[in-house]
Amino acid sequence: MKAGLVSLIGAGPGDPELITLRGLRALREADVVVYDRLAAPELLSRARPDARLIDAGKSAGDHAMPQEEITALLVREGADGRRVARLKGGDPFLFGRGGEEMAALAGAGVRFEVIPGVTAASGAAAYCGLPLTVRGVSSAVTLVTGHEDPAKGRPDVDWSALAKTGGTLVIYMGMGRIGEIASALIGGGLPPETPAAVVRRAATPEQETLQAPLSGIAESVRERGLGPPAIIIVGEVARSEPGHAWYEALPLFGRRIVVTRSRAQASSLVEGLRRLGARALELPTIEISPPEDPSALDAALHGLEGYDYVLFTSTNTVDALGKRLVELSLDSRSFRDARICAIGEATASALLTLGLRADVVPEEYTAEGLLAALAEEKMEGRRALLPRARDAREVLPEGLRARGATVDVVEAYRTVRPEALDGDAREAIKSLVGGTADLVTFTSSSTASNLADILGDERLGGARGVSAAAIGPVTAKTAREIGFDVAVEPATHTIPALIESISDYFLRQGAASPAAGREAKA
Repeated sequence: MKAGLVSLIGAGPGDPELITLRGLRALREADVVVYDRLAAPELLSRARPDARLIDAGKSAGDHAMPQEEITALLVREGADGRRVARLKGGDPFLFGRGGEEMAALAGAGVRFEVIPGVTAASGAAAYCGLPLTVRGVSSAVTLVTGHEDPAKGRPDVDWSALAKTGGTLVIYMGMGRIGEIASALIGGGLPPETPAAVVRRAATPEQETLQAPLSGIAESVRERGLGPPAIIIVGEVARSEPGHAWYEALPLFGRRIVVTRSRAQASSLVEGLRRLGARALELPTIEISPPEDPSALDAALHGLEGYDYVLFTSTNTVDALGKRLVELSLDSRSFRDARICAIGEATASALLTLGLRADVVPEEYTAEGLLAALAEEKMEGRRALLPRARDAREVLPEGLRARGATVDVVEAYRTVRPEALDGDAREAIKSLVGGTADLVTFTSSSTASNLADILGDERLGGARGVSAAAIGPVTAKTAREIGFDVAVEPATHTIPALIESISDYFLRQGAASPAAGREAKA
């Protein structure tokens, strides 16, 4: 039996990119992932496809699994020789009950490790631009829980004493008693006008920051309707400073953008949107699958020396051919003297991973653009190989054949509808149909047409009220035929250009941003 290992991992607050490299590695190697509500759900996609995912819940007053059961589960799985990732929001040793779990594992003789994380205090302060220490203002930080164990019958926290410590006070899990805590701090000697801040859902696109004097913070929270999870910061550092709230000023902060690309392809688009503050809702409407019968593709690959041109019209084609070349014990040498054509920069870049450099890349990343780029080349009597998806436009092969070329079109991959929709996809559909999404992105015609099939006529009617972003003119045409208003279409048909165009679009919206709306309400 292999040796088990339980990793107590701090996932950080909110932003999935705040997990440490070591924590991410342990997550990727785990057989079992036991996660809390405060761990970023996006991190679960980094687990192995065959890993068991177990929701331990644990929000205030609502535990999917009691702590005793969680601890017993960790001990049992580790003792059975499995690698377990115990994924916790923030840091496992700061109000995360990691000490209890460690003690149980040690007592049972189960091997474990503790991987620290960015705690909520640091994350909240950083993402709302309130440094916890400032020279000449605050040279100490006190971290304290506002949620005490009622079974003890006596308070653990002496708020009057804390009021006299000076520096910055950060209160975890105190929203349910914020009025009582503020009164106790004032009663202990803190001036009523002491700055205070509440940061809700820190480091996420739903982050909200509220600032008020200590004497009025509870009433401000009540008026705003803020609830947990939130961090309370008390002290001079909680005073608002213009221009410091960098995260909520991001161009896409708070925007809900539905991404319809396949999950295997979506990472660059999703991560780019999230770095600009958006909440990217993944709704994969396509999956990339190998051909049902690869014999035609295999014959073409074995006969590559007979082609004068090989045309690549997507990164999917590059990926599909790369995998098939390996399976057939072939490599880039098989292409010999063929001229390699790529429909765009992304495809040309992907070809480099196969050891192939594109000879032709058009200025316009479309089939029409590739034909134009080949306009000066003699095609009469030449042979061209066009590996592509099963269902694709005939513009390129027909254009080459009209100039006298022999074009072999072979199926390299299929784009199919996913067989099932997970919870994230269902949430994205709800946001689309309910009109709470700000934008839906389409990176190919099939992502748009498959979305229409998935939604059906009734739900599609509600989704049509959401503006769309399309990566290029062919995709935009399909989206418009379905009934979407295409508000974003980049001049260059790449994912980075799409992200930049989306950012520019929302910057032009100005006061319509969620952050501006919250400031007005506050």
